[in-house]
Amino acid sequence: MTSTSPLATWPVALLIGASGGLGQALARTLAQHHWRVALLARRAELLHALAEDLNAAYGPDTARAYPADVTHYDRVEPTYRAVLHDMGRLDAVIYAAGVLHPSEPDEFDFARDREVVEINLTAAMAWLNQAAIVFRQLQAGHIVGISSVAGDRGRVAMPAYHAAKAGLTTYLESLRNRLSRHGVHVLTVKPGFIDTPMLAAARPKATFWVARPDRVARDIVRAMERRKQVIYTPARWRWVMLVIQHIPSFIFRRLAF
Repeated sequence: MTSTSPLATWPVALLIGASGGLGQALARTLAQHHWRVALLARRAELLHALAEDLNAAYGPDTARAYPADVTHYDRVEPTYRAVLHDMGRLDAVIYAAGVLHPSEPDEFDFARDREVVEINLTAAMAWLNQAAIVFRQLQAGHIVGISSVAGDRGRVAMPAYHAAKAGLTTYLESLRNRLSRHGVHVLTVKPGFIDTPMLAAARPKATFWVARPDRVARDIVRAMERRKQVIYTPARWRWVMLVIQHIPSFIFRRLAF
Protein backbone atom coordinates (compact mmCIF):
# COMPACT_ATOMS: atom_id res chain seq x y z
CA MET A 1 0.00 0.00 0.00
CA THR A 2 1.25 3.47 -0.83
CA SER A 3 2.59 5.31 2.21
CA THR A 4 0.54 8.13 3.79
CA SER A 5 3.44 9.24 6.00
CA PRO A 6 4.72 12.83 5.83
CA LEU A 7 7.91 11.23 4.49
CA ALA A 8 5.94 10.44 1.32
CA THR A 9 6.91 13.90 0.04
CA TRP A 10 10.57 12.87 0.10
CA PRO A 11 11.95 11.74 -3.28
CA VAL A 12 12.55 8.01 -3.74
CA ALA A 13 15.70 6.31 -5.00
CA LEU A 14 15.94 2.69 -6.08
CA LEU A 15 19.43 1.70 -4.95
CA ILE A 16 20.70 -1.46 -6.64
CA GLY A 17 23.55 -3.11 -4.80
CA ALA A 18 22.63 -1.65 -1.43
CA SER A 19 23.61 -4.26 1.15
CA GLY A 20 27.23 -3.30 1.75
CA GLY A 21 30.18 -1.13 0.84
CA LEU A 22 29.41 1.92 -1.26
CA GLY A 23 25.76 0.93 -1.68
CA GLN A 24 25.17 0.93 2.06
CA ALA A 25 26.96 4.27 2.43
CA LEU A 26 24.79 5.70 -0.35
CA ALA A 27 21.63 4.51 1.39
CA ARG A 28 22.61 6.29 4.60
CA THR A 29 23.72 9.46 2.80
CA LEU A 30 20.50 9.64 0.77
CA ALA A 31 18.41 9.24 3.93
CA GLN A 32 20.40 12.05 5.55
CA HIS A 33 19.52 14.22 2.54
CA HIS A 34 15.79 13.46 2.92
CA TRP A 35 15.44 10.71 0.35
CA ARG A 36 13.51 7.50 0.84
CA VAL A 37 15.28 4.42 -0.46
CA ALA A 38 14.17 1.18 -2.06
CA LEU A 39 17.05 -1.16 -1.26
CA LEU A 40 17.86 -3.99 -3.66
CA ALA A 41 20.58 -6.60 -3.24
CA ARG A 42 21.06 -10.35 -3.13
CA ARG A 43 21.90 -10.63 0.59
CA ALA A 44 18.43 -10.42 2.14
CA GLU A 45 19.50 -10.51 5.78
CA LEU A 46 21.88 -7.56 5.41
CA LEU A 47 19.33 -5.69 3.31
CA HIS A 48 16.53 -6.03 5.87
CA ALA A 49 18.91 -5.03 8.69
CA LEU A 50 19.87 -1.88 6.80
CA ALA A 51 16.22 -1.01 6.13
CA GLU A 52 15.36 -1.45 9.82
CA ASP A 53 18.30 0.73 10.83
CA LEU A 54 17.32 3.52 8.44
CA ASN A 55 13.67 3.38 9.48
CA ALA A 56 14.65 3.62 13.13
CA ALA A 57 16.91 6.60 12.46
CA TYR A 58 14.85 8.62 9.95
CA GLY A 59 11.24 7.43 10.15
CA PRO A 60 9.29 4.22 9.54
CA ASP A 61 8.76 4.82 5.82
CA THR A 62 12.34 5.73 4.93
CA ALA A 63 13.48 2.37 3.53
CA ARG A 64 12.09 -0.85 2.11
CA ALA A 65 14.04 -3.97 1.22
CA TYR A 66 13.64 -5.75 -2.13
CA PRO A 67 15.92 -8.82 -2.07
CA ALA A 68 16.92 -9.87 -5.59
CA ASP A 69 19.85 -11.07 -7.62
CA VAL A 70 20.64 -8.44 -10.25
CA THR A 71 21.20 -11.16 -12.86
CA HIS A 72 17.64 -12.48 -12.48
CA TYR A 73 16.32 -10.30 -15.28
CA ASP A 74 12.75 -11.48 -14.94
CA ARG A 75 12.67 -9.53 -11.65
CA VAL A 76 13.36 -6.14 -13.24
CA GLU A 77 9.89 -4.99 -14.30
CA PRO A 78 8.07 -6.52 -11.28
CA THR A 79 10.50 -4.79 -8.93
CA TYR A 80 9.93 -1.40 -10.54
CA ARG A 81 6.17 -1.91 -10.30
CA ALA A 82 6.49 -2.91 -6.64
CA VAL A 83 8.60 0.14 -5.77
CA LEU A 84 6.16 2.50 -7.49
CA HIS A 85 3.23 0.84 -5.73
CA ASP A 86 4.83 0.65 -2.29
CA MET A 87 6.57 4.02 -2.19
CA GLY A 88 4.25 6.04 -4.41
CA ARG A 89 6.91 7.54 -6.67
CA LEU A 90 10.37 7.00 -8.13
CA ASP A 91 12.85 9.83 -8.65
CA ALA A 92 16.24 8.16 -9.04
CA VAL A 93 17.78 4.80 -9.87
CA ILE A 94 21.37 4.14 -8.81
CA TYR A 95 23.24 1.07 -10.01
CA ALA A 96 25.98 0.34 -7.46
CA ALA A 97 26.23 -3.44 -7.79
CA GLY A 98 29.61 -4.77 -8.81
CA VAL A 99 32.16 -7.55 -8.55
CA LEU A 100 35.93 -7.46 -8.85
CA HIS A 101 38.18 -10.49 -9.45
CA PRO A 102 41.92 -9.84 -9.72
CA SER A 103 43.84 -11.99 -12.16
CA GLU A 104 47.47 -12.78 -12.78
CA PRO A 105 49.07 -11.58 -16.04
CA ASP A 106 49.10 -15.17 -17.36
CA GLU A 107 45.56 -16.03 -16.16
CA PHE A 108 42.58 -16.09 -18.54
CA ASP A 109 39.50 -17.44 -16.74
CA PHE A 110 36.42 -17.01 -18.90
CA ALA A 111 33.94 -18.11 -16.22
CA ARG A 112 35.13 -15.42 -13.81
CA ASP A 113 35.41 -12.85 -16.59
CA ARG A 114 31.85 -13.55 -17.69
CA GLU A 115 30.61 -12.98 -14.13
CA VAL A 116 32.47 -9.66 -13.97
CA VAL A 117 30.98 -8.46 -17.26
CA GLU A 118 27.49 -9.67 -16.42
CA ILE A 119 27.25 -7.99 -13.03
CA ASN A 120 29.14 -4.80 -13.86
CA LEU A 121 27.70 -4.20 -17.33
CA THR A 122 24.94 -6.51 -18.57
CA ALA A 123 22.85 -6.37 -15.39
CA ALA A 124 23.39 -2.60 -15.20
CA MET A 125 21.90 -2.30 -18.68
CA ALA A 126 18.92 -4.45 -17.72
CA TRP A 127 18.06 -2.41 -14.64
CA LEU A 128 18.88 1.02 -16.07
CA ASN A 129 17.04 0.41 -19.34
CA GLN A 130 13.90 0.05 -17.27
CA ALA A 131 14.75 3.27 -15.44
CA ALA A 132 15.07 4.97 -18.82
CA ILE A 133 11.59 3.76 -19.81
CA VAL A 134 10.04 5.02 -16.58
CA PHE A 135 11.80 8.39 -16.50
CA ARG A 136 11.32 9.13 -20.19
CA GLN A 137 7.59 8.79 -19.61
CA LEU A 138 7.82 11.02 -16.53
CA GLN A 139 10.09 13.55 -18.32
CA ALA A 140 12.16 13.67 -15.12
CA GLY A 141 14.41 11.59 -12.91
CA HIS A 142 18.03 10.70 -12.13
CA ILE A 143 19.94 7.70 -13.48
CA VAL A 144 23.28 7.08 -11.77
CA GLY A 145 25.81 4.42 -12.72
CA ILE A 146 28.89 3.62 -10.68
CA SER A 147 31.62 3.10 -13.25
CA SER A 148 35.30 3.38 -12.34
CA VAL A 149 38.60 4.98 -13.22
CA ALA A 150 39.40 1.43 -14.36
CA GLY A 151 37.24 2.02 -17.41
CA ASP A 152 39.37 4.86 -18.74
CA ARG A 153 42.10 2.62 -20.11
CA GLY A 154 42.83 -1.11 -20.37
CA ARG A 155 45.53 -2.02 -17.88
CA VAL A 156 47.34 -5.27 -17.16
CA ALA A 157 45.64 -6.31 -13.95
CA MET A 158 41.96 -7.10 -14.71
CA PRO A 159 41.01 -7.00 -18.41
CA ALA A 160 37.37 -8.02 -17.91
CA TYR A 161 36.81 -5.43 -15.18
CA HIS A 162 38.38 -2.66 -17.26
CA ALA A 163 36.26 -3.70 -20.26
CA ALA A 164 33.03 -3.85 -18.24
CA LYS A 165 33.57 -0.42 -16.71
CA ALA A 166 34.53 1.09 -20.07
CA GLY A 167 31.34 -0.37 -21.51
CA LEU A 168 29.28 1.01 -18.65
CA THR A 169 30.77 4.48 -19.10
CA THR A 170 29.90 4.47 -22.81
CA TYR A 171 26.44 3.05 -22.16
CA LEU A 172 25.71 5.83 -19.65
CA GLU A 173 26.91 8.46 -22.11
CA SER A 174 24.53 7.07 -24.72
CA LEU A 175 21.66 7.13 -22.21
CA ARG A 176 22.52 10.73 -21.39
CA ASN A 177 22.46 11.71 -25.05
CA ARG A 178 19.10 10.00 -25.51
CA LEU A 179 17.41 11.20 -22.35
CA SER A 180 18.70 14.69 -21.55
CA ARG A 181 16.25 16.14 -24.08
CA HIS A 182 13.46 14.52 -22.07
CA GLY A 183 14.44 16.09 -18.74
CA VAL A 184 16.25 13.00 -17.41
CA HIS A 185 19.60 13.47 -15.66
CA VAL A 186 22.25 10.76 -16.20
CA LEU A 187 25.33 10.74 -13.97
CA THR A 188 28.48 8.66 -14.54
CA VAL A 189 30.52 8.16 -11.38
CA LYS A 190 34.19 7.17 -11.67
CA PRO A 191 35.62 6.36 -8.25
CA GLY A 192 39.16 5.38 -7.54
CA PHE A 193 39.88 2.81 -4.85
CA ILE A 194 37.18 2.62 -2.15
CA ASP A 195 37.66 1.01 1.25
CA THR A 196 35.02 -1.70 0.83
CA PRO A 197 34.87 -5.47 1.37
CA MET A 198 35.06 -5.92 -2.42
CA LEU A 199 38.44 -4.18 -2.55
CA ALA A 200 39.65 -6.04 0.55
CA ALA A 201 38.73 -9.41 -0.95
CA ALA A 202 40.28 -8.69 -4.33
CA ARG A 203 42.89 -6.06 -3.55
CA PRO A 204 44.98 -5.15 -6.59
CA LYS A 205 48.73 -5.00 -6.10
CA ALA A 206 48.87 -1.21 -6.45
CA THR A 207 46.36 0.73 -4.39
CA PHE A 208 46.63 4.31 -3.22
CA TRP A 209 44.32 7.13 -2.20
CA VAL A 210 41.80 4.62 -0.83
CA ALA A 211 38.66 6.64 -0.03
CA ARG A 212 36.05 6.02 2.63
CA PRO A 213 32.66 4.92 1.22
CA ASP A 214 30.83 7.75 3.00
CA ARG A 215 33.12 10.32 1.33
CA VAL A 216 32.35 8.88 -2.11
CA ALA A 217 28.64 8.69 -1.30
CA ARG A 218 28.56 12.37 -0.36
CA ASP A 219 30.26 13.26 -3.64
CA ILE A 220 27.64 11.28 -5.56
CA VAL A 221 24.64 12.84 -3.85
CA ARG A 222 26.13 16.31 -4.31
CA ALA A 223 26.64 15.58 -8.01
CA MET A 224 23.02 14.45 -8.31
CA GLU A 225 21.83 17.67 -6.72
CA ARG A 226 23.98 19.70 -9.12
CA ARG A 227 23.01 17.51 -12.13
CA LYS A 228 26.62 16.80 -13.03
CA GLN A 229 27.24 14.54 -16.00
CA VAL A 230 30.51 12.83 -15.02
CA ILE A 231 32.46 12.95 -11.77
CA TYR A 232 35.70 11.43 -10.54
CA THR A 233 35.76 10.79 -6.81
CA PRO A 234 37.88 11.85 -5.06
CA ALA A 235 38.23 14.65 -7.60
CA ARG A 236 42.01 14.38 -7.91
CA TRP A 237 41.53 11.15 -9.89
CA ARG A 238 40.45 13.29 -12.85
CA TRP A 239 44.00 14.64 -13.20
CA VAL A 240 45.62 11.27 -12.60
CA MET A 241 43.51 9.67 -15.31
CA LEU A 242 44.17 12.55 -17.67
CA VAL A 243 47.87 11.72 -17.42
CA ILE A 244 47.26 7.97 -17.75
CA GLN A 245 45.09 8.45 -20.83
CA HIS A 246 47.94 10.28 -22.56
CA ILE A 247 50.77 7.86 -21.79
CA PRO A 248 51.95 6.46 -25.14
CA SER A 249 50.96 2.85 -25.72
CA PHE A 250 54.54 1.58 -26.07
CA ILE A 251 55.21 2.84 -22.53
CA PHE A 252 51.82 2.05 -21.03
CA ARG A 253 51.89 -1.65 -21.93
CA ARG A 254 55.15 -2.06 -19.97
CA LEU A 255 53.59 -0.80 -16.76
CA ALA A 256 52.65 -3.37 -14.12
CA PHE A 257 49.38 -1.88 -12.80
